Amino acid sequence: MTQEIVTIENKTGIHARPASIFVQTATKFKSKVQIQAKGKTVDAKSILMIMSMGLVKGTEITIVADGPDEADAVKALKDLVDSKFGEE
Repeated sequence: MTQEIVTIENKTGIHARPASIFVQTATKFKSKVQIQAKGKTVDAKSILMIMSMGLVKGTEITIVADGPDEADAVKALKDLVDSKFGEE
């Protein structure tokens, strides 16, 4: 299992567009990918689950992946969050 803690930095947080990009990226990997935040763990390949978390700017999330390409999955998703989803 590989995991990485990252902070949401884009002004609008994770709304529909960044959630969609996050899910599209997560589904490219074979590994099981999850997000942990606010005491909840959700499937990172489900846009509804991600949207239900209400991730706003400043929220710290843990990206967790378990499987054959877990390190690549975590790195790709961390880089996506760090890039502020290309919004700024």
